Amino acid sequence: MFLFRARRPSKPLPVLIFVHGGNWDSGRKGIYDLLGRNFAKKGIITIIPNYTLSPDANYNGMTKQVAAAIKWAKNNVIQYNGNPNQVFITGHSAGGHLAALAVMNPKYGVDAKSISGIILNDAAGLDMKNYLEENPPTAKNNYLTTWTRDPQQWKDASPIYFLNNSTPPFLIYVGDKTYNSIKVANSRFLKALKPFQPDVTEIRINKKHAAMVTQYFNSNSDRFEEIIEFVKLQSK
Repeated sequence: MFLFRARRPSKPLPVLIFVHGGNWDSGRKGIYDLLGRNFAKKGIITIIPNYTLSPDANYNGMTKQVAAAIKWAKNNVIQYNGNPNQVFITGHSAGGHLAALAVMNPKYGVDAKSISGIILNDAAGLDMKNYLEENPPTAKNNYLTTWTRDPQQWKDASPIYFLNNSTPPFLIYVGDKTYNSIKVANSRFLKALKPFQPDVTEIRINKKHAAMVTQYFNSNSDRFEEIIEFVKLQSK
């Protein structure tokens, strides 16, 4: 786990947990140290955990590890001048799925009301049940290992089915040039979210899927200002 913090804060700072993507079978935290440093320079303590990839783990094992990182943050960030009452979570692609599921599915033991906000960055897997019913899992991309053949598991893996009045506020980004499956899942998720958060909107960015996260390597990206504003709004 990486932790990036600002220098000599005058008060406890908000905390952002970033979960990397990689189609659930690739990716690593070390790619994103620049992202963490850029957020830290702007006054947000950033935690970047790793998780075991498929085929060595399925979605459930991965989500348990992300939930453990959230619990660690809640219990320990005060030691790093972080505010345990201002913990946000974000993720790109598969990381967006794991971030949302760890908070929203109660079986992972995270109190959803204790999370100040969820930021989805071109998130995949928000409705895996719908996707896998139309595209049954095979050995390709380790999907059979990641998702199993069990439709009940697909539903259990889908954040869309755990929306309720306790769901944290969302900030949702989707790339205009991203994969169609991501556009469809985010559209379904937003429609299901609206009864609980009627003011939430999808922010569309004119980028491809990978560029949706690499934009954070540029400290001048508009995303930093938008996310900082979201953090301030939800921390009042």
